[in-house]
Amino acid sequence: MRDSFAEYHPFINLLYFALVIGFSLAVSHPLIQIISLLCAIVYLLTAEGRKSMGFVLKLGLPMVLLTAIINPLFNHEGSTVLLEFSNGNPLTLESILYGLSAGIMLVTVLLWFSSFSRVMTTDKFIYLFGKIMPALSLILSMTLRFVPKFRAQMTTVADAQRCIGKDVSDGSLLSRIKTASRIFSIMVTWSLENAIETADSMKSRGYGLRDRTFFSVYKFDERDKYALIWYCFCGMLLTAGVILSAFGFSYFPVISHTSFDMKTIPFYCVFFALCITPVVLNLKEEIKWKILRSEM
Repeated sequence: MRDSFAEYHPFINLLYFALVIGFSLAVSHPLIQIISLLCAIVYLLTAEGRKSMGFVLKLGLPMVLLTAIINPLFNHEGSTVLLEFSNGNPLTLESILYGLSAGIMLVTVLLWFSSFSRVMTTDKFIYLFGKIMPALSLILSMTLRFVPKFRAQMTTVADAQRCIGKDVSDGSLLSRIKTASRIFSIMVTWSLENAIETADSMKSRGYGLRDRTFFSVYKFDERDKYALIWYCFCGMLLTAGVILSAFGFSYFPVISHTSFDMKTIPFYCVFFALCITPVVLNLKEEIKWKILRSEM
């Protein structure tokens, strides 16, 4: 499915991720975390397909379980004691649940940032911040694209080394270490040269000069205006919910939370509507496209 949300104005994309990631980090209520996690997974599935599930299962699930196991070993707060370790420290239900919550929050933010790095491309960053902070925007754009570019280049270098009989998985341990060190040295040299070439290229084009003109393919159209109104409405309502403690939840010393009633349910519904917005936009465009094809 085509990611129609990524075709919106860069400011709209940035505002959406700022709201979703910001509230996912600021609110520790389990229901908010589950809503954010499920919406992040659904958005990845609709935009990238089933291949994104490999990232969720290989990285997300182990990270949640690891955090849930490690946290009780160091955090012994809580009143519900399940058992005591040999050193006398208690294992509490609250510490386990808090570790599980922290793991879910971490995985959720990583999933949202995965979509963020795909939607907020280098040219969008430079478009938004090139005039205001030209040096910082260039550094940010280079940083965001460094990891995928570094990974692709490392695969190319490793394949080239394999062709000349220098495979990192063959030979003795010392031989494999030498091969890995050679590949790493090549990658460091490539990274430094690439950074210098990029900086020189941008400087030769007059990037950062005060009187430099900018060309942009992005236009703030009607659909962006409606999206901006929607995000502002959700942002203000959710901020009010945080101020009014509608998402109040505490793990220590005992689990306590704000009552889940008709006064707080609308805030959760708005957060769900905000998180699921890109999926709805993609489905809307997909349905519209299928209708047009059926009429041809």
